[in-house]
Amino acid sequence: MKKLPIGIQSFSNLRKGDYLYVDKTADIHRIVTGGHIYFLSRPRRFGKSLLISTLEELFKGNSELFEGLYIYDKWDWTQSYPVIRIDWTAIQHFSKEEMERDMSVFLKSLANSYGISLFSEYASGMFRELIENLYQKTGKKVVVLIDEYDVPILDAIGKPEMEGVREFLPNFYRQLKANDNCLRFIFLTGISKFSKVSIFSALNSVNDITMSEKYVSLCGYTQQELECYFAEYIEETARKYGETTETIVDAIRNWYDGYSWDGETSVYNPFSTLLFFENKVFSNYWFGTGTPAFLMELFTKRNDLSVLLQPVHVGSDAFESWDPDLVTEIPLLFQTGYLTVKGQKTVDWEPEYTLEMPNREVRMSMQNHLLFAYTSYPLENVNGLRKAMQRQILLNDMEGLENSLRKMLAHVPCQLHGKSEAYYHSIFLVWMSMLGFNIQGEISTSRGRIDAVWEQAGTVVVAELKYGAGKQTESLLDEALAQIRDRRYCEKYIDRPIKLLGIAFSGEEIACRTEPI
Repeated sequence: MKKLPIGIQSFSNLRKGDYLYVDKTADIHRIVTGGHIYFLSRPRRFGKSLLISTLEELFKGNSELFEGLYIYDKWDWTQSYPVIRIDWTAIQHFSKEEMERDMSVFLKSLANSYGISLFSEYASGMFRELIENLYQKTGKKVVVLIDEYDVPILDAIGKPEMEGVREFLPNFYRQLKANDNCLRFIFLTGISKFSKVSIFSALNSVNDITMSEKYVSLCGYTQQELECYFAEYIEETARKYGETTETIVDAIRNWYDGYSWDGETSVYNPFSTLLFFENKVFSNYWFGTGTPAFLMELFTKRNDLSVLLQPVHVGSDAFESWDPDLVTEIPLLFQTGYLTVKGQKTVDWEPEYTLEMPNREVRMSMQNHLLFAYTSYPLENVNGLRKAMQRQILLNDMEGLENSLRKMLAHVPCQLHGKSEAYYHSIFLVWMSMLGFNIQGEISTSRGRIDAVWEQAGTVVVAELKYGAGKQTESLLDEALAQIRDRRYCEKYIDRPIKLLGIAFSGEEIACRTEPI
C-alpha cells in the first residue's frame, strides 16, 4: 500500500516520497487553461495548500512530478514561469508593523533567489517591484499563488489589530491589478470571502469558483475516489473490525463524508479520512485544528443555536463577500465548514440553498465544544454524563436528571448563573442534541414557540424551559407545563403518543417534571 500523506502539503515531497495521491489534475487543467485569476474558499485542512503547491510545480515545469497523472500529456512542459507563492500562515500578521516587516523580509528573500534586488520602502512596493523585475528578467509572465489569504483578517476579528489589517492588505493586493500586464495566472485560497479589507476590494475581476459545479470536488475525496484509491485501506480496516467492506464504507461515510457546495456532489474531509485510515479508529480529528475562538464567543454572546439544530434556508447572497465588522453566523459557519449545502433549488429564478451540518464528526465535535464554551464542563467527562442523562430521560428519572443537570451547571462560572432563560435554553438544546436525539428548538406554532421537541421510543416529547431568579422551581414548572397546555403546543403531534416535560432554573436551583398529555 502507498503511504498516507498525512500532514504533507508539498506536492514535490508527496510525489517523490511515493505517497498516495488522489489525482485532481483534470480539474487543475480546466482551471489553468480556462481563466486568469481565481479564488477558492474551503474550510481548513481541506487540501488547499497541497493544491497551491501542485500549481506551483506545474507552472515551474517540473514534469517528472506529474508522470502518470491526467495532466501529464496535456501540458506544454517546454514552458515554465516565475512563481511568487505567498503563504499567510507563515507571515507574522498580528499588527501592521509585523506584516510590513515580515512580508518585506519574505519578498527580499524570494527576489534574491531569482538574483533580483528590491529597493522600495514598503512591502506593497516590493511586491510590485518583484512582479515587474521577474517579468523583465525572464521574459515570462509571472504566476502569483496566495494561500490562506484571509488569515490576517480572521485572526484580527474583534481586535484592535483589525485597523492595521485594513490599511495593509488592500494596498498590498492592489499591486496585482496595477501589474496585470505582467501576470500569467493568479490563484488565491482562503476560508472566507471578505469585502473592504482584502483582495476583493482591490480587484474586481476575480473568478470565485467556490460554488462552481465544475470544481465542487477539487478539494476533498468523492465516494468513487475513496473506494478506488483507498481500497486496500478499507479492506484492512474491515478485517480489523470483522465487518464487510460495505459496512466499513457506510460508517466512514457517516463520519467524514457530507461536505458539498452544490447539494449534489459530496466529498470527504481529506484530513480526517487520512487520520482514520492511519489509526483505524472513528474519532473527531478535524474539529480541534479548525475552530476559530471567536466562533464559540459568537454563540455564547448571542444564545442562538437554531442554525445548528435544524436546516437553514438561504439565498446566494449568504455566500457573497462580507464585512468582518458585521460577522453573522450563517456565512461564517458555512465558510468554516460547520454547515454545508445539503440541497439546492430555484425559487423565483434564484437559487435557494439548504444548509446543515455535514457529518457526525462535525456535529458531535461542535456540540462538545459548545457545551464547554457554555458550561466549562470537562470534555473528557462528557461521554459518561451523556449516557447517564440519556438513561434518566428514557426511564423518567427526574431526580437523576436534575442531579445530572446540576453536575453540568456546577462548572458554569458563578457570574453566569442566572444570566437569562435563553442561556439555559441553549445549554439544554446542546445537551439533548449530544444525547443523540433529533431535537428541534424554537418550533413556531400559531400560538407561540415551543422551546424544544424530539421523539424517543415512538413518543413525542414537548419541552418548555422556565427561568426565574428567586422564584420557586415548583412554581416555574407549573408555568412551563401550563404554557404547553394553554397554547396547545401538542396539537401538531396529536397523531402520536405525547409526553410533556417542564424544566425550571432558578439561580443554581434546577427541577424537572414530566406529565402525560
